[in-house]
Order: sequence, then structure tokens, then C-alpha cells
Amino acid sequence: MQIRDYAVGMSAYNSWMNERIFGCAAELSDAERKRDLGAFFKSIHGTLNHILLGDEAWLQRFRGQPVTMVSPSQEICADFEELRAARRAMDREITRWAEGLTDGFADRLFAFYSVTYGKDRVIPGWAAIAHVFNHQTHHRGQVTTLLKQLGKDVGVTDLPWMPRFDELALKGT
Repeated sequence: MQIRDYAVGMSAYNSWMNERIFGCAAELSDAERKRDLGAFFKSIHGTLNHILLGDEAWLQRFRGQPVTMVSPSQEICADFEELRAARRAMDREITRWAEGLTDGFADRLFAFYSVTYGKDRVIPGWAAIAHVFNHQTHHRGQVTTLLKQLGKDVGVTDLPWMPRFDELALKGT
């Protein structure tokens, strides 16, 4: 499999799941979305904000731009609809980035500074790419649990049930 195929498939999955998550979250009141439920980033809103913040930081790193994140808890958008619009815009950016990936990037070492851990790190390019998608999936899993606690069910989240999965999966074979 080529890294571009992996990234394009995962960006489609993330867009699909983000739409589903935000759709369920939109059915809640702002107070419910922002209620501290004991998650790493306290609330549904806080966790969705963190996912967006992480994506922004990684795309900045990949593009050789300064990372604007100052803390993993930094709030980008206090308003839910603004957060939702920013998420959709970021998903489009991730898709464009994924479409431009090369195996050369995946095969090189990638150096970055972690704001969260306050350390420099060097990892293979493929690991940086995988981390972007793993990070979203990890925290979205937390959001699905928080939503369930508030009576909202996101439904099936498994990759093989994503619309267009067969088309994307078979393209790389």
C-alpha cells in the first residue's frame, strides 16, 4: 500500500466520522456539550476543540509553518457552530494534504517539537502520518462515549462501514 492511499482513505473516514459526531453533538444544548464529564479535555466541546487543535498543529508542522498551539487545552472556538465550520474546513485541508503525500515523505525522518510534552522528537514520516489519524480516532472514541452518556448514539463507527469504503479500499490494491 502506498502512504497516499492510506492517508486519503483515513481522511475520508475522519470526515465521515466528524460529520456524524458533530451531528449528534448538535442535538445537545450548549451547556450539555460543555459540561465537564471527566474526560481528558473535560467536555464534548473541549475534546472536539482539542482534536481540531491537534490537526491544525500537525498540518502546520508538515507545511514547515510555526505551530500556533500554546497548550493542548487551548480553545480555538467557544461557539459550537464556529467549531463545526472550522472542523469541516480542516477536514478539507487534511484531504488536500493527504492527496499530495508521497512515499518519499513517509520514508524520511520527521523532526518536530511537541508543545504538549515540551520536547523535540524525530520519528519516521509514516509514523507522523499515522499519528494524525490515530489521534483523531482516539479522541473521537472518547466523544462517542460522552455522547452515549448523554443519550446520543453515533451508531456504527467501524471503518469498513464507511460510505465509499469499497471504492477507496480497492483502489490501493
